[in-house]
Amino acid sequence: MKIANDSIHSDAKAVITRMYGEGAQFRDGQYEAIEATMLNKRTLVVQRTGWGKSLVYFVCAKLFRNAGRGVTMVVSPLLVLMDNQLEAASKMGLRSESLNSTTKDRFGEIMEKLVSNSLDLVFITPETLMGDMIYSKLEDINIGFFVIDEAHCISDWGHDFRLQYTQLSRVVKTTDKSTPILATTATANNRVIEDLKTQLGGDVFVSRGSLMRRSLSIQILQIPESAGRYAWILQNINRLAGSGIIYCLTRRDCDYLSDFLQKNGINVRSYYSRGDEALEYLNKEAETLFKENKLKALVATVKLGMGYDKEDIAFVIHFQQPSNIVSYYQQIGRAGRNIPRAYTFLMCGLEDRKIQDYFIDTAFPTKDEAVKVLECIHINNEKGSSRGQIVSQVNYTSARIDKSLMFLENEGFIYKEKGKYFISPKKFSYNEAHYMTITERRREEQSLMDEMIKATTCYSNFVVNCLDDATQEVCGICASCLGYDEFPADISQESLDAAQKYFERLIIPIEPRKRWATTVFTRQTKIVHMNETGICLSKYGDPGYGALVKEDKYSSKNSFREELIGKSASILGDVLSENSIEVITCVPSIRSNIVQDFSERLANRLGMEFTPLLCKRIAEQQKFMNNSSYQCENALNSFYVIERPKMPKNVLLIDDVVDSRWTLTVCGFRLMEAGCEKVIPFALADSSQTEE
Repeated sequence: MKIANDSIHSDAKAVITRMYGEGAQFRDGQYEAIEATMLNKRTLVVQRTGWGKSLVYFVCAKLFRNAGRGVTMVVSPLLVLMDNQLEAASKMGLRSESLNSTTKDRFGEIMEKLVSNSLDLVFITPETLMGDMIYSKLEDINIGFFVIDEAHCISDWGHDFRLQYTQLSRVVKTTDKSTPILATTATANNRVIEDLKTQLGGDVFVSRGSLMRRSLSIQILQIPESAGRYAWILQNINRLAGSGIIYCLTRRDCDYLSDFLQKNGINVRSYYSRGDEALEYLNKEAETLFKENKLKALVATVKLGMGYDKEDIAFVIHFQQPSNIVSYYQQIGRAGRNIPRAYTFLMCGLEDRKIQDYFIDTAFPTKDEAVKVLECIHINNEKGSSRGQIVSQVNYTSARIDKSLMFLENEGFIYKEKGKYFISPKKFSYNEAHYMTITERRREEQSLMDEMIKATTCYSNFVVNCLDDATQEVCGICASCLGYDEFPADISQESLDAAQKYFERLIIPIEPRKRWATTVFTRQTKIVHMNETGICLSKYGDPGYGALVKEDKYSSKNSFREELIGKSASILGDVLSENSIEVITCVPSIRSNIVQDFSERLANRLGMEFTPLLCKRIAEQQKFMNNSSYQCENALNSFYVIERPKMPKNVLLIDDVVDSRWTLTVCGFRLMEAGCEKVIPFALADSSQTEE
């Protein structure tokens, strides 16, 4: 360890001694990073998970505060990281707070503390920092030290590039040159490092160490079908000591897999971005139980990927293959931080490539998307355009519109004031070549994952070499080094039967929509006539009935098989009697009679009356409507009730595939508007997107 400044070293050593006792020592590279930061350099720390990157900024924050500097501001993408770090900061004697979606009700109180310089440290999400409420008041805060954690998110070459993070460059550029800036990450290759150095500006000190994790064993399991992977996990999870994480690519997979394991006696919880602050308590509860080792596993998306600090995670299972080596390395890095051995399992399935392609292909807005959003804002530029107005006037999904808005704002073509968007003076240009180059790079990274699966050399060595760590060291404990699998890939028939039965019995609720979308007919008002909670037989394309629905829907027979009739009848029998259903009807179609044919045959099987109650006007197909406003308006334009002397009281309303739920919502509304009292929807499959 090179010591250039005795005073800094003695002060830093005193801090860690108070924290950890007389024997406390810096790890290789830690003090050098602290010294560079204290000497007001721009510092970039690229070190493996568990190395102690947070110690660097905690020690610097303490020393800067002791020297009379302003507050340390740490930008972090994940709430779970903040919870961990607030506890650590408290142990170091730092007065700290967090600013994020869960502390909105305390923003005023926390901002007062910041402006009065009575806080030592604040953790803040990029979304909160760049929001109107905080960003406009930054000049009133004495920022003595600025930290960007998970800094690879700044770079559009990074595996987890985030638009909100790129806006931090505005803070970096306007920060006084005398204010030290520290950026930390465990996952940056040479290309990302060079990009980060450029963005940080000035003389950047780079602390970079070996990425090899000697405590991690890697095993690869090529099990194509979901049912087989469910079965393997069920069969082996209790053979693994301690607790761990099971990573899935989608929220839906988290819910289904955790439900399957719970039903089979395994104590797990799902963990992902729930999109509703009121539901985040579920994550908090799961996180607390996991931290206290009261769960066998968390079944999580990448929301749990960065910054999670639990030192005794004993295993990580990837239910699906990640799209790149960098994110894979980061996720397995959650395990084995303070235990001698941890096991990681990379599963490969048939759906992996489709999900990976979805994320890669939708990373950037298309030129057409960006132009359409710009045109919409331009039309209303005098008064500004709210997000809701844009969604109601541009036929793209809400997610694609949000992505366009973020890119356009980030690149300075639009700006936001008081919740509305306006056109800026900057002339629009679409950087297609740059986006294509990044997409090509991500395809290359995707190919590296495929190469890893086929590798005959040390898996750990292959991974770190892909991250530009040129070590020739091998781990000696992965399946490739050992020459055998410590946990065999063979699946018992008993476990496989349990998984297949789960898929066969899986019933998905169709939750009723409660409010109208903004359209030319409606505003965000309560739907007076709401459907009951409906029933969906399967997830479109999933093993079991979902695969049968997909196969039959577009077959030349134009008919659903008897097996689907039988299964539907078996689950609907009690529903019909409990709700006194008088009539079965269906969503009408102009182009095909497959739904009516199915409904008539099902009614016959159940000994019920089938009656067409609805008609459809010639209109655009619902599948071409890409967001709630367009889907709602199209459905309202399309369906009407057939006049009849008397409407049945309680009705079962059938469709083959449910996606946005607007078709069932409008059809149910029309029926109740005409006199029905209760409408229960039923669909064969759910095709809605649930990607994270």
